[in-house]
Amino acid sequence: MNYQNATPIQEQAIPKIIEGKDLIACAQTGTGKTAAYLLPLLDKISHAKHGTTSTLILVPTRELATQIDEQVTGFGYFVEASSIAIYGGGKSENWEQQKRALTSGADIIIATPGRLIAHLQMGYVKFDTLKYLVLDEADKMMDMGFSDDILNIVRQLPKQRQTLLFSATMPSKIRDFSRQILNEPEEIRLAVSKPAAGIDQQFYMAFDRQKIYLLEHIIKTQDVQSMVLFTSQKAAVAGIVRAISKLGYEAQGISSDRTQEEREQIMRDFKNKKFPILVATDVLSRGIDIDSLSHVVNYDIPRAAEDYVHRIGRTARAATKGTAITFIADQDQDRVVKIEKLIEREVEKQNITEALGLGPAPEFDPKRFSGLHGKIGGRPERGGRSGGGSRDRGPRPEGGDRGPRSGGGRDGSRPARNGAPDPKDPKHQERIAKAQAALAALDAGQAPAVPYERPPRAPRPEGETRPARPPREPRTPRPEGENQAREPRAEGEEGQRRRKRGGRNRGGRGPRPEGAAPAAEGQAAAPSAE
Repeated sequence: MNYQNATPIQEQAIPKIIEGKDLIACAQTGTGKTAAYLLPLLDKISHAKHGTTSTLILVPTRELATQIDEQVTGFGYFVEASSIAIYGGGKSENWEQQKRALTSGADIIIATPGRLIAHLQMGYVKFDTLKYLVLDEADKMMDMGFSDDILNIVRQLPKQRQTLLFSATMPSKIRDFSRQILNEPEEIRLAVSKPAAGIDQQFYMAFDRQKIYLLEHIIKTQDVQSMVLFTSQKAAVAGIVRAISKLGYEAQGISSDRTQEEREQIMRDFKNKKFPILVATDVLSRGIDIDSLSHVVNYDIPRAAEDYVHRIGRTARAATKGTAITFIADQDQDRVVKIEKLIEREVEKQNITEALGLGPAPEFDPKRFSGLHGKIGGRPERGGRSGGGSRDRGPRPEGGDRGPRSGGGRDGSRPARNGAPDPKDPKHQERIAKAQAALAALDAGQAPAVPYERPPRAPRPEGETRPARPPREPRTPRPEGENQAREPRAEGEEGQRRRKRGGRNRGGRGPRPEGAAPAAEGQAAAPSAE
């Protein structure tokens, strides 16, 4: 496995695990924490009775479950220990295979909480002999809403067990959760949320339309052996893959839209160097473990600053070197500030698009774009002030007045909203005056100052005549002897009165008596004498 020296997390965790103590460990990705718990557990399993499940490892994603299962195979090459990864998706045969492993008693079960709950509900899973419980990427499982599922699983485990919790971050919810399942744990905390020292972080300013060409420049000018490109939107994966392919480079995309078999095959091909560029979503940022990954590209900025650390943590693993490249668009600038605050470092923002003939790139000015919702032109977040503090306008001159307010809104207190015109705009005032004059003229019974005139038709070109209308089709003659469908109209004076009233006499009204005057408007007609 090419391990020569223990990493800091391994130096501190392995002795405590061997002693049998519960452990809560906080360490960044890429520090060897998986080996920190697998190596001592495999040592304990090698001296125990086989054929029963002794270890349960809970993970947030199927990719991480597969990765740990592969590491168990590598670390336990000389140890008689069986393992299986339990996760959702795939064919029905996978369910049956998982069921056989759970009932026969594999030594190590690596499972996602949701799929393990489904097996537990069937009634054939027994954990009476379980001795070790591991929660890997506990913070990610909390973020994905697995806390209730984990507690349901823990209730079905023996109380006498050793529990190990590993997390990349340590928010208060993790500490509160650990008190429910751990017993007087030892705590290890190493450089929370800090990228590995071997990562060369590079930030490039670019508009969205410039990113693909900037990526082409980086591929040509840097020694790219293998690259994982992350995007926050799974809908963008296919488009980025097509754009990279048009540039002449082979790439594949992997997201939750792919079937489990397709994702596993793509990962195998990428690890075997069959293509150099893999485009992935944030779901895979913790489940991708590739040796000698030279570059990680953040095609856009992740929503959470912690996800940035997980993304770039795919490179420079196990004290190696790697490059992390991040493209910064206008809408991402406020997120960059949060990332730099988290990693406690300010990264230089490079602006090279104009030198490459791509036009100017956005200037880095995070205050101007604070609060955008992830796209240019997005509305600011509610509240208007970051962090609840007041706006820093500086002190008012001693004895000075507030000064004039900016135009728009009530009393000019804020800019007009919803595109409303500025009342102080001379052009707007001129339009209002014209409209008021036209209304006054109409009220006085006068015609508008500028009556509407129909625009003249364009003259017909000389020599061109109006096209003749096509002849009408002759009507089909009515068959002889067939009567007209409707009744003939009434004749004479009575017929005219009927047509004015809209039809025949209704409601029993008869004809007006001879010599009688018609009824006044609003008064009922006299009843018929008949």
